[in-house]
Amino acid sequence: MSVSQLILAVLVVGSICNAPRALGARELTDADTAARHETWMVEHGRTYKDEAEKARRLEIFRANAKLIDSFNAAGKHSYRLATNKFADLTNDEFRAARTGLRMPEAAAGARSGRFRYENFSLADAPPSMDWRKLGAVTGVKDQESCGSCWAFSAVAAVESLNKLRTGRLVSLSEQELVDCDVTRDDQGCDGGYMNDAFTFIARRGGLAAESTYPYRGKDGPCRRSAAAQRAASIGGHEDVPRDNEAALMAAVAHQPVSVAVDAGGDVFQFYDGGVIDGRCGTEMNHAVTAVGYGTARDGTKYWLMKNSWGKSWGEQGYVRIRRGSRGEGVCGLAKMPSYPV
Repeated sequence: MSVSQLILAVLVVGSICNAPRALGARELTDADTAARHETWMVEHGRTYKDEAEKARRLEIFRANAKLIDSFNAAGKHSYRLATNKFADLTNDEFRAARTGLRMPEAAAGARSGRFRYENFSLADAPPSMDWRKLGAVTGVKDQESCGSCWAFSAVAAVESLNKLRTGRLVSLSEQELVDCDVTRDDQGCDGGYMNDAFTFIARRGGLAAESTYPYRGKDGPCRRSAAAQRAASIGGHEDVPRDNEAALMAAVAHQPVSVAVDAGGDVFQFYDGGVIDGRCGTEMNHAVTAVGYGTARDGTKYWLMKNSWGKSWGEQGYVRIRRGSRGEGVCGLAKMPSYPV
């Protein structure tokens, strides 16, 4: 190969590799999409069982890439999308594999019980809060293809509370909840509810460390000997008054909080960064953990949420959602917050 041919080959490969960011809203040709999909498969280590499955996934990828490119090119929102690791999944497949909140009907009613931060003045709250910087948040985890978001949300809140109470940051076991907390609305990979998880942990006397009871991403029998080795405990939980972002801010100023959101649309599936300002509803189907709040460079106020889809998703596994809206909040984030005590 001559030097000129080698340079041309490098330029062609470079243009293909940069396609996810550079193609914009331009209509993709079949060759463009096929090359982009091949590059994406290598990047994410994706293989398919046969050519028929690959062809089906390519068509899904094509439709998703078109949506993502058009959205980003429009430039109408304060966040961006990307052909991430979920780009070859339909939205139905994505929701089935990556959400998992099962909110009981009773939870949709009025919130009740004590809210210990009700008399806290927001004038005394710091203008921004990031519990990660204070060493109170464990690393981002991945629920994998298991509807266990509820367990990850609850465990993250308990991990942080344990750090604030004892000074020790211990990664706790979501798998113990998946395997052992299987009554009422908590059904392992088939979904669950954070408040029920808090109740389970309190009644059981605590939760095992992740090192003792590691995550497997699937349902299994309760390993009682491992679960008996408690690494952290709580006394129960309290609810944040619903549809009240001021109350949520008062709570998050003191500790990370479990939050339910509507993550069923393309916004969460392909989120890459920035502050989500809409395009999601209030059909609560996913659970995250509010670990802070702040203000973006453009003045947009946001909540900082820890997710459970791995570090390659979003902003190193985190998502920012607009703060300060009325009522239930963007994506319904103010509808059902709660925290362990």
